[in-house]
Amino acid sequence: MNVLALNCGSSSVKFQLVAAGATSGAERSIARGQVERLGAEAIFRVESEGHAPFRESHALEDHAAAVKRIADWMRATKLAVDAVGHRVVHGGARFTEPCLVDGSVAAEIDRLEELAPLHNGPSLAGIRAARKALGARIPMVAVFDTSFHSTIPEPAATYAIPWQLAEKHGIRRFGFHGTSYRWVLERYCALANTTANQATLVAFHLGNGASAVAIERGRSVDTSMGFTPLEGLVMGTRAGDMDPALVAFIAEREKLSPKKIEDLLNSKSGLLGVSGRSKDMRDLLEHQADDPRARLALEVFCHRARKYLGSYLAVLRGADAVAFTGGIGEHAATVRARICDGMEWCGIRVDAERNERVVGVEGEIGARNSKVRVFVIPTDEEWLISRDAAECVRKHLDA
Repeated sequence: MNVLALNCGSSSVKFQLVAAGATSGAERSIARGQVERLGAEAIFRVESEGHAPFRESHALEDHAAAVKRIADWMRATKLAVDAVGHRVVHGGARFTEPCLVDGSVAAEIDRLEELAPLHNGPSLAGIRAARKALGARIPMVAVFDTSFHSTIPEPAATYAIPWQLAEKHGIRRFGFHGTSYRWVLERYCALANTTANQATLVAFHLGNGASAVAIERGRSVDTSMGFTPLEGLVMGTRAGDMDPALVAFIAEREKLSPKKIEDLLNSKSGLLGVSGRSKDMRDLLEHQADDPRARLALEVFCHRARKYLGSYLAVLRGADAVAFTGGIGEHAATVRARICDGMEWCGIRVDAERNERVVGVEGEIGARNSKVRVFVIPTDEEWLISRDAAECVRKHLDA
């Protein structure tokens, strides 16, 4: 079974075609790539078995156009697609495992878009585009980021607001980046030669969206993102944690509607808001020496992450390891070092030479005398999505 995994971000689509074996562990990657910078000058890149790497740039205005281009390339390369797995960020309380997408599932994903405005919409657009491009007979499977965090205990998932209000509207901590954290947990167990039910660690997914998770014996017990992906760490354009009273304060002073405030906090804050120049960590690192606000944005980002590292070590009563993933976590050695700086008191020591060497690859960056091991683990959400989709389709066929 060839499974196409689609990961629709706010302005990109990552994909991977995987030949799924009859059992888990027998998979093989056939092709992988992404469409970046959706719009007039989108970039389409792909690497595949038996073909030279392919790259082109032309207009792909939205997610539907990107998915169509991917499907066209598959056909031109004579690669069959038997099922499609879609990353869906917010599954709410209903979806705690992968499921086939029918009309009611699509409607619920659409309803949950208000809680993940940068992601659920693109995911649904990807589902519709894949149906149109590949045909209605191809099974579509939704894999939800929130499902990994369904194990968070009630004290960590509950907001201290009137109980009746929370019950009425289903308000609780959901958490996100779950597919990425599942991959990190799996690879950590392989690297540390342990099993999931013995794995206790703090993991950071640091990219344009950023979060942290406390994993105890293989289960998520707390995470920085909450009811929506806005809470927690400083991100590329999201504010993360802040005083809720600021919403009313800014709305009154600036004469902005609640919707405008939500857009401000989701799309114009974070690294971009503080620096005034960029949401891209690479740009901020390049200009930190000559731009005080770029330097401040970096410091705020690392300070917030360090706070979560300390608090999750307290939640877990200590941990075996810390793991970094995501675009920043995998490539920005300076950021990793700053987050771990001063954490020797709790047994975390980063080896400077190791840290500089492990960039974009899997490896250990902790010092040899670090009581808490420190890893870089590049994420592969598309691989897990394809595996989940294959298992879901098989269960449906066997039922």
